[in-house]
Amino acid sequence: MNVLEFAIKMELEGEEYYTKQAEINKDNSLSTVFLMLAKEEKKHSKILQNKANKLPCALEQSETLSEAKNVFDSIGANKEAIKQIPNQLGVYRLALDKEKESITLYRKYLSDATDDESKKIFEYLIKQEEDHFAIIEQLVTLLSRSEEWVESAEFGVREEY
Repeated sequence: MNVLEFAIKMELEGEEYYTKQAEINKDNSLSTVFLMLAKEEKKHSKILQNKANKLPCALEQSETLSEAKNVFDSIGANKEAIKQIPNQLGVYRLALDKEKESITLYRKYLSDATDDESKKIFEYLIKQEEDHFAIIEQLVTLLSRSEEWVESAEFGVREEY
């Protein structure tokens, strides 16, 4: 399996993973976020497939990070809208690891790239995966606060969440 085939497979697995998470969270706002991420992963696989087939690759700027932040902001005071499904926090942390693996892999591919088109594609994918990492990291933070923070004056000042 060559570099592009491996990357395409990884992106398609990411799409499948986020689609499954959207289904699991279909009753809350997270479904929207996961559907956005799945769509992005599908777009990445298409870019890589076009590169493999020597077709033009459209590297469009994504608004997924800002859209996801808007979803998280809209949750606001109604944090009960996101109910932690048992063991889901571990699943989201696994997603963080997968995004980190993607970033590392694309950085390696970038350093090995010999033509400008490949460099642009891998720089683009690195930025996209970093945005995905930020989205999932924010989700993990939102869900883990209930486990990690104690709401008591004796523990001092805490950031707003």
